[in-house]
Amino acid sequence: MLADQFCNAIGVLQQCGPASCNNIQSAINKDQPANPTEEYAQLFAALIARTAKDIDVLIDSLPSEESTAALQAASLYKLEEENHEAATCLEDVVYRGDLLLEKIQSALADIAQSQLKTRSGAHTQPFPTTSTVTPWHEKRTGPCR
Repeated sequence: MLADQFCNAIGVLQQCGPASCNNIQSAINKDQPANPTEEYAQLFAALIARTAKDIDVLIDSLPSEESTAALQAASLYKLEEENHEAATCLEDVVYRGDLLLEKIQSALADIAQSQLKTRSGAHTQPFPTTSTVTPWHEKRTGPCR
């Protein structure tokens, strides 16, 4: 990328610079502004500076010499531990969510049964709503509450 910009800059400078044949150069430059060399020089200088800055950013993002395999392994191990803790927390939250869902479904079934009972006026047996699941606070206690 940087080499391309250097080549382009040199080519433009050669094209716009003083020529050995003034007639050819004056014929080429009739349609061009009075001093295009200065404009091209500024343009290519800006492009080259921006590319050099991008290269510096890439170099800074590379791992340093201090980053040994042991340090990388320790960092990876720490990330794996954090991942395991987050997975455990997620499992606990999902479990408690399932328990709450079952309680809500049971309550909705009770409400529906009561509405049917009051609408029909009949004294029929309600649907069995006993739950086999114990409350979440009795069943499981984890680090994520």
